[in-house]
Amino acid sequence: MDDAWVKRDRDVVWHGFTQMAAYADGAPVVVERAEGHELIDVDGRRYLDAISSLWVNTMGHRVPELDQAVRDQLDRVAHSTMLGNGNRVVIELAEALAEVVPVDGPHFLFCSDGASAVEQALKIAFQFWTNQGVTGRTAYLAFGGAYHGDTLGALSVGAGGFGTDVFDPLRFPVVRAPGFAEPAWCDRAVELIGEHAASLAAVVIEPLVQGAAGMQLAEPHQVRAIADACRAHDVLLVVDEVATGFGRTGTLFATDQCRVRPDLLCIGKGITGGYLPMAATVASQRVFDAFLGPDLSEKTLYHGHSYSGNALAAAVALRHLRLLEERDVLANVCDRAVELAARLAAEVAPHPAVGEIRQRGLMVGIELAPPADDLRWGRRVCAAAVERGVLLRPLGDVVVVMPPLTITGPEIDRIVTVLRSAIDEVCGP
Repeated sequence: MDDAWVKRDRDVVWHGFTQMAAYADGAPVVVERAEGHELIDVDGRRYLDAISSLWVNTMGHRVPELDQAVRDQLDRVAHSTMLGNGNRVVIELAEALAEVVPVDGPHFLFCSDGASAVEQALKIAFQFWTNQGVTGRTAYLAFGGAYHGDTLGALSVGAGGFGTDVFDPLRFPVVRAPGFAEPAWCDRAVELIGEHAASLAAVVIEPLVQGAAGMQLAEPHQVRAIADACRAHDVLLVVDEVATGFGRTGTLFATDQCRVRPDLLCIGKGITGGYLPMAATVASQRVFDAFLGPDLSEKTLYHGHSYSGNALAAAVALRHLRLLEERDVLANVCDRAVELAARLAAEVAPHPAVGEIRQRGLMVGIELAPPADDLRWGRRVCAAAVERGVLLRPLGDVVVVMPPLTITGPEIDRIVTVLRSAIDEVCGP
C-alpha cells in the first residue's frame, strides 16, 4: 500500500474499532474505486469484498440500476426534511416496504444507521406504555452475546465486549437472558419473560443469528418461543434485523423463517444495497396507534433526525428492493450458501486449527482454536487473506465470511481457497 496515503489517512481520520497508534502497522487498504464484487485500492490492487463492506453491500459495487436511481433522484431533490412534511420517494419506499416486512400495519420511522433504529425502538417501547398510563414497564430483556450498536441505549441492551466496558457507568441495567451459545438459552429466556413481565417494556432479540457474537445461531422455533412468551405476557417484541435483513439468511427477513410478527422491527445495513446510510424502525399498527392524540400532546414521539428519510437513500433503497426480486437474488443466496457450506466442510472444517463453522445463509463464522491466548489468529488469518486479494475481517478468533448476495460460484471457490491458504500460513498445516 502507498505509505503516503496511509499517512494522510492516519493524520486526519479516526477509524472506528481501530487503535490509531497501530493503524499503519495493520497494512490498511485505502480504496479508490470498485467494480462488481471487487474493491480497488489506490495502487490498483483488487480485493474480493468478502465482508460486503461490513455487511451492508448486497449486489456488488457500481450496480448500474442503483447508480441510475441516485442520478435520477438528484434531478429531483437530494433531501428535504421529514419533520412535519413528506417526500414522494420516501412515501413510495415505505409503501413498498410495507408489503414485505413481517409487521402488522407497519409504519416507518427512518434514520441513518442500525444503532439509531434500535435507539428509536427502545424509546418507542418505553413511551408506548407511558402513553397508556401504564407504570412500571421500564425494563428490557436482552440476551448474552447480543450486539445492537454503539449508542448508549444500544450498548445497554447489547452484552458488552469490544472494549465497551469503560461505558458501563452510562449503561442502564437490563434483564439479561443467556446468549444463543448456551444450550438452554431459550427455555431460560421464556422463564425470565414470565418472571419479569410486569416490569418489561420489551424484549430485544436478533433473529436466528447473533452476528457480532461470532455468528451464534438460533433455530426458528426458538425465536418463535420467545415471541409466544411475549404475546402471552403482553410484552412488546423488538426484533433487530439490521444485520440479518434484506436476504442475508436466505429469506428477505430472518423473521420470515420464524413465523413471527414483532411489534417493532429494526432494519438497516442492506436496505440501500450498501450505497447510502439508511435505517428504519418499523412499528406495528398497535404501537403506532398508542402515539395518536391532540397536536403537541404528551403522546407525541418527540424524536427525529435531520437526515431522517433522506431522498437519495430512499430512491436507491426503493430501486434495490425491486431489483432483489427482478434478479431473484434470494435464490442465488440459497444456492451459493449450499456451495459455500460444502466447500468449507471439505476444505476448512477438517483443519486442526478450526474449532467450529457456523452458518446461516451467507452469514458465516469460522471459529479458530488457538492453543494459547494472544496469538491473534483471527486478525492474522484475515491479514493473510487480504494479502491474497480477499478482504476478510475477524471478530476475535472468528473469521467472518459475509459475501455479497450476488456472489458467484467461482468467487465462492476463490474465498475458500484463499481462506484455507491463510489458515495454513498462520496456524500451520
